[in-house]
Amino acid sequence: MGKFKFTALYERLSKDDELQGESNSITNQKKMLEEFARNNSLPAPTHYTDDGISGTRFDRPGFVEMMNEVEQGNVYAVVVKDMSRLGRDYIQVGMIQEIFRQRGVRLIALNDNVDTLRGEDEMSPFRNLMNEFYAKDISKKIKSTFKSKGKSGKHVASSTPYGYLKSPTDHNQWVIDEEAAEIVRRIFRMTMEGKGPYQIAQILENEQVEIPGAHMARFGAGLHQHKVFDNPYHWSSSTIANILKKREYLGHTVNFKTAKHFKDKKSHYVSEDNWVIFEHTQEPIIDQETFDNVQRIRGNVRRYPDGWGEAHPLTGLLYCADCGSKMYVHRVNNGKRIPHFTCCGYSKIPVGTKCVSSHRVRAEDVMTLIGDMIRAIIEYAKINRDDFIASIKGAQDTKADTEVRQKKKRLSELQQRSAELEKLLCRIYEDNVNGKISDERFAILDSQYGREQSENRVEMSQIEKYLANKSQDTSADQKFIALIDRYMNVEQLTTVMINEFVERIVVFERDHKGRADSTQRIDIYFNFIGQYVPSHFREVELTPEQIEEQRKIEERKERLHQNYLKRKANGKQKEYEERTKAKRKAKIDAMKNAERQKDMENGVYALVSDLPKAVPQIGTLT
Repeated sequence: MGKFKFTALYERLSKDDELQGESNSITNQKKMLEEFARNNSLPAPTHYTDDGISGTRFDRPGFVEMMNEVEQGNVYAVVVKDMSRLGRDYIQVGMIQEIFRQRGVRLIALNDNVDTLRGEDEMSPFRNLMNEFYAKDISKKIKSTFKSKGKSGKHVASSTPYGYLKSPTDHNQWVIDEEAAEIVRRIFRMTMEGKGPYQIAQILENEQVEIPGAHMARFGAGLHQHKVFDNPYHWSSSTIANILKKREYLGHTVNFKTAKHFKDKKSHYVSEDNWVIFEHTQEPIIDQETFDNVQRIRGNVRRYPDGWGEAHPLTGLLYCADCGSKMYVHRVNNGKRIPHFTCCGYSKIPVGTKCVSSHRVRAEDVMTLIGDMIRAIIEYAKINRDDFIASIKGAQDTKADTEVRQKKKRLSELQQRSAELEKLLCRIYEDNVNGKISDERFAILDSQYGREQSENRVEMSQIEKYLANKSQDTSADQKFIALIDRYMNVEQLTTVMINEFVERIVVFERDHKGRADSTQRIDIYFNFIGQYVPSHFREVELTPEQIEEQRKIEERKERLHQNYLKRKANGKQKEYEERTKAKRKAKIDAMKNAERQKDMENGVYALVSDLPKAVPQIGTLT
C-alpha cells in the first residue's frame, strides 16, 4: 500500500486584493476550495492560509509550510482559486510549477481552468507574466500617490522619528514629545562633550531610559506597537548614530530617503541627492548650529573610550600639515599618563611612505594653546569691541573667498573632465561598432567611465549647492561673535567649548625633529571664520639681548642632542639602557600601578556613567 497523501488548499489575500471586494476574501476562497475538493473526492483537504501578504513575496508562513510538505512527498494535489494566489513573480511561480511536476503533485487553479492531471497548460507562462505585471502596475500607482504627497510637503513616513508624535487633530502634523525630545537633546549634548555613540548608549541603558521603540509603543506609535521587548532599556550604538543624523530634528520634513522594489518590499536607502526636503514644517528640537557641529564632529572621527576609559577632547580635530591625514591620540608607555597625537599616515604600512614623520605633539601643549587663544580673543572683544568685530569680519571674508575660490576651481575641473568623458564614451562606442575594441573591453570601459561620470555629477551638484548657499549666508562672522559673547564670562575650558570654537588644528613637524623641547608650529582654524590670530596675540619682536640668550639656549640643546646621537651611534647609550633596564622597569611598573589605583578609586573600571569623574580638568580661562 502506498504512502497516504493529502490535498493542500492554499488561500492568500493581500491588501491590494482587498480593493477588489469580498470575492477575494479568505472566507470566500476557503468555501470555494472546500466545495471543489468535496465534489471531486480529493483526499484529506487541509488549509494553508496567508492573510494580508503580497504575492511578490515567497517567505509567506502558510506557503512555506505547504512547500515543506510538498518536498517531503506528503501532498497529492495543491488547489488554489487562481494562479495569482501562488504568487505574482512569473519566474518564481514557474519554478514552483516545476517542483510540483517533479514531485508528482497535481496543481489545480479553479478560475484559470488549470489542472495538470489533464496535461500542461500552454497559457500558464503568459498568465503568470500578467499576474506579475498587475503587481508591478499596482506598485507604480501607489508610488505615484506617495510621490505626489511627498512633493506637496506632507510627511510620507508611516511613523514619526523618536522625539515627535503625530498631532491628535491632524496626523500630517508632528508635535514635540517633550519626554523623548529631552533625551534627543541630551544625546546631542553628550556628543558635543566628546562622547561616542557606544558611551552614550551605555549611559542611557544604565539610567534605565526606554529605547525609542518601547517609548513610542506606550503612545500607540512607531513600528513596534505590539512587540514585547526583552530589554526595553538596551540602547545600541547604531540607534544613537541614527538619531544624530536626522535632519527632522531641525524642524524639516525629509521625504524619499528610502525606496522599495515591488518584489521584495524591503526599504533601501538612496543617495542624499534624491531626498526632498521642506524646511520649518514643525517645531525644531535641535538648533542648526548644534546640528552642524555634531555632523562635523561625527564626520571627523569616531569616538571610543581608550584604555584609560577616556575619549580625549581633541579627538578628530588634529590634522597633519604635510600629508593631511588625521592624527590620533597615544599615551606613552612609561607609567606617565601623557597623551600625544601622531599622524596616522606615518603609521601606515610600510611605515614612513605616506608621511615622512609622525609629527608628534603633546596634547597638553595644544590644549594650552587653544585656551590661550580663546582667552586672548575674549580679552580683545572686551577691550576694543569695534576693532574686534572689524577683524572678525575680515577673517571671515578671507576664509569665504578662499573656500569659494577652491570650490570654483574644483567645479571647473569636474566640468572639464565631464566633457572629456562624453567624448571618450562616444569614441569607445564608435570603436566598438567598427570592431576596434571587443564587446568585453567596451563593457569594462563603459562601466568605468559611466561610474566616474555619475560620481562627478554628484560632486558638482554638491559644489553648486554650496556656492548657492554661500552667496546667501553672510552671517558667519555674526555667529562667531555670538559665540564669543556666550562664553564671555566662562572660566573653565570644556570639551563643548572646544568643539564649538575649533574647526580643525593643523600640526607641523618640529623645527628640530627628535627633540622634545623644540619649537613646533600649530595652526588653529576656528568655526565660521577660519584661521584667526588677535593682533595683540602676535609674536613680539625680541631685543638683541633676548635673541643672544635664546641662541645660547638653542646651542646648548643642540649640543646635548648631538652628544646623545653620538652615544647612540657608538653603542654607549644602549649599554647604559641595558644596565639600568631592570631598575627603570621596576620604576615604570610602580608608576603604572599607582595610576591604575587612582583609576579604580575614581571609578574608571566601574560603570561607564561614572566615567566623567575620572576625566581630569582640561584647562581654565582665568
